[in-house]
Amino acid sequence: MLTHPTLDQLHALGLYGMAKAFGELGKHGDTPQLAHAEWLGLLLDREIVHRHDKRLGARLRHARLRHNAAPEDIDYRSARGLDRRLVEKLLKGDWIDAHDNLALCGPTGIGKSWLACAIGHKACRDNRSVLYTRFPRLLDDLALSRGDGRIARKLKSLGQVELLILDDWGLQPLDAQARHDLLEILEDRYGRKSTIVTSQLDIASWHRAIGDATYADAILDRLLHNAHRIELTGDSLRRSKPTAAG
Repeated sequence: MLTHPTLDQLHALGLYGMAKAFGELGKHGDTPQLAHAEWLGLLLDREIVHRHDKRLGARLRHARLRHNAAPEDIDYRSARGLDRRLVEKLLKGDWIDAHDNLALCGPTGIGKSWLACAIGHKACRDNRSVLYTRFPRLLDDLALSRGDGRIARKLKSLGQVELLILDDWGLQPLDAQARHDLLEILEDRYGRKSTIVTSQLDIASWHRAIGDATYADAILDRLLHNAHRIELTGDSLRRSKPTAAG
């Protein structure tokens, strides 16, 4: 068998997983014992894995998740009111297909951001587009985009991502422009895409935090009307662990 020409052809076709597997299989002494169908099956399996890993890597780079949080590492043992059945249901992703939202509340250090990132990581595995951003930083980015004329493109990109994670909502009062921008984002996404919001404030305080009754009604209607809710309680996980886990 002409090994090098075959490898060149596989690379030329963009079949890099198959090419790597082809080279590795050639080094195994029991390879000649494989039937043609078995050999081909192994090559195809490696190509599928290679493409999945490459796609997942691209999804995760685009998501810019704050924590390297895997859903398998979610801590259900800590006493913080985390409903395992609800989280496992959310990890399946049907709520994203239904374009629902998720409100995740609790005191600082309780693992809200970590849990949101774990859910985002699972969405990336499921080949969904995800974007994480801290809400205060998003407001700064929108202000800069407005100044250099990129605001329309910025809002459009926020409206298209399948799962948007807005972390640290409610840390600062919203001015008129921030309220308007938030309403535009949620209006574009309502019924079409899904959003996770994490906050130290309990949901009952969100209306007051927005600062304008008319905008608050409109924003919360689009955010909470179809939202699943997780309200965590208890002491900060950072007090007992070097790194807060979900």
